[in-house]
Amino acid sequence: MEVPDGTGRRLLPRSLGLLSLGLGAAAIGAPSQVGRLIGVDDSMIARTTVLPGIGARELLSAVGLLVGRHPSGWVWTRVAGDAMDLAALANAMRDRQGRRRQRLGATLAVVAGITAVDVLAGVLSTRAAGARRRAVRASATVTINRSADEVYRFWRDFENLPRFMYHLESVRSDGDGRSHWTVKGPAGRRVEWDAEVVEDHLSEMISWRSVRGARVPNAGRVRFARAAGGRGTEVRVELAYAPPGGAVGRAVAKLFGEEPEQQIRDDLRRFKQVMETGEVVRSDGSPAGTSTRQQVLQTPARPRAARLPR
Repeated sequence: MEVPDGTGRRLLPRSLGLLSLGLGAAAIGAPSQVGRLIGVDDSMIARTTVLPGIGARELLSAVGLLVGRHPSGWVWTRVAGDAMDLAALANAMRDRQGRRRQRLGATLAVVAGITAVDVLAGVLSTRAAGARRRAVRASATVTINRSADEVYRFWRDFENLPRFMYHLESVRSDGDGRSHWTVKGPAGRRVEWDAEVVEDHLSEMISWRSVRGARVPNAGRVRFARAAGGRGTEVRVELAYAPPGGAVGRAVAKLFGEEPEQQIRDDLRRFKQVMETGEVVRSDGSPAGTSTRQQVLQTPARPRAARLPR
């Protein structure tokens, strides 16, 4: 499960990969025609050596950008290649006049524009890679004494989630698999984002992710499987999010806690109670989960009626 980068940064490197594929195929397959187009058809070295070499480099970049898992490095490789191409074109212009010089000038302008796009893609890809490295992942499992159909239907209505996920203030379903999530944080701070369902397999699995522009890119997946021995349904939840920097990042860190997996386990324990009893069961000893911060505030588990009057 990959955390979405929130801005569609993967699309630009793939587009550049297709561009590299086309440029590489043209430079290798038709170097004479390409040489004539850009104004170096009078150079045997350009047609037989330089252009095929550039084509091979572009094809290698295309492979890295289209099928590689980490495109940022390949984008910067393209930027380095662009710099070499600009230098070669500027050098070639010094020895040419007339239409060849005009064609070289136009090619130089086009390559300069492509270089600007490559630099932008490199910056965005590097930022996205940094967000993935910072991503926090957590998972937990619980067995619920209910059928997979019942458990799935309850979870699939995302508006039910705040009933047992205490950090969620509300989830509003907007239709077509879209929803709006609001999280309550310290000091009244709220973080909001829109999400979309990515996969939805009846009574088996639901996965969702934040849409483009989310301040806290995140993704989640929940699987429903029949528990061994007919003991109900095993529910496994996986969550991932990329905390931002600055004040919002600090608020999110406090919000999700120092131990995200503990929080998920607390949420799933409450989910089990809701599904099996219809409500979250609380006691004086464990009013709101088992995290360290919550345990500090807890009192011994004993009925209120048993306490001595003051």
